[in-house]
Amino acid sequence: MLNSPDEHQEIRDAVRDLCRLFPDEYFRRIDAQRAYPEAFVDALLGAGWLAAMIPEEYGGSGLGLTAASVIMEEINRSGGNSAAVHGQMYNMGTLLRNGSQAQKEKYLPAIAAGKLRIQSMAVTEPTTGSDTTKVRTTAVRQGDRYVVNGQKVWISRVQHSDLMILLARTTPLGEVKRKSEGMSIFIVDLHDAIGHGLSVRPIANMVNHETNELFFDNLEVPAENLIGDEGQGFRYLLDGLNAERALIAAECIGDGYWFIERASRYASERIVFDRPIGINQGVQFPIAEAFIEIEAANLMRFKACALFDAQQPCGAQANMAKYLAAKASWQAANVCLQTHGGFGFASEYDIERKFRETRLYQVAPISTNLIFSYVAEHLLGLPRSF
Repeated sequence: MLNSPDEHQEIRDAVRDLCRLFPDEYFRRIDAQRAYPEAFVDALLGAGWLAAMIPEEYGGSGLGLTAASVIMEEINRSGGNSAAVHGQMYNMGTLLRNGSQAQKEKYLPAIAAGKLRIQSMAVTEPTTGSDTTKVRTTAVRQGDRYVVNGQKVWISRVQHSDLMILLARTTPLGEVKRKSEGMSIFIVDLHDAIGHGLSVRPIANMVNHETNELFFDNLEVPAENLIGDEGQGFRYLLDGLNAERALIAAECIGDGYWFIERASRYASERIVFDRPIGINQGVQFPIAEAFIEIEAANLMRFKACALFDAQQPCGAQANMAKYLAAKASWQAANVCLQTHGGFGFASEYDIERKFRETRLYQVAPISTNLIFSYVAEHLLGLPRSF
């Protein structure tokens, strides 16, 4: 491996041992079949890795975001794709930090035991995209229920989840003082919802990533499933999104190391003109540069996670970590593909699969330009650009 042992080495070794049971051939087959890696996810659940952030009193490991990010990193570094499971980590944070005691007691032990999956978060809409404060999906209180109507898009893992976090507007936009007010977050039991007010339409996409368009038609959600206070959902959401961005950064870092390791190995073994191609500076310098960029992004990832675990503001660091890591992993992907030449396009080398997977993070879960806007406004004091 490229790095020396660190304080998380025990976690790294254990996750690597599990991932060895699911080699490249497994993920290559899953990708070709456009399937979901059920066996892999079940193994992670069974080993308790997806319950890392749940307190011990509820059956979890009581670890923080830092440890969770290491788990995600190692999955990607081993050739897998954490997109199949990362929702379990950051969605859980919304419940952990903002849920009632009754909600925690109801859901967390079952999640920790692997009996419930809370893999999905429904925020994005077709007409709003990144402008979250203008969501049109509504939740209207009627007695002991909220009635939900609207539409969501690019909602992941709905078909492989038991619970979903839903953001909906409970107060019309025209009736609030600030556009970030009047939105609320709910826990939706997908088994009760699908076919009873919730319709799911899968979206075929470039990456083997289970994502969907959702249609809400008078879906009834029990009032007890409201997380926190009504109207404060946007604030709760931001907390969860910071965790999401830090975890995505870790996954990109895992991808980056995977690409660099593959490129370095191939450059050392591939003989052209009677010598290894890695002897040429035109081959080795781009690999070295990509490695430096990954190492730098890694530092920002750990800073963001440390602040989150200390319950300190970490929006800037989480955004910057995601930007740096996504950029670095994409650079490493290009270098790895170029180093392999034509073989990089062959499915059996797995580079083209990982190449597609890591490209996603230049776009989602937050675009590069929105991160630039955030840094310009909140860190540099420049006028808001949107």
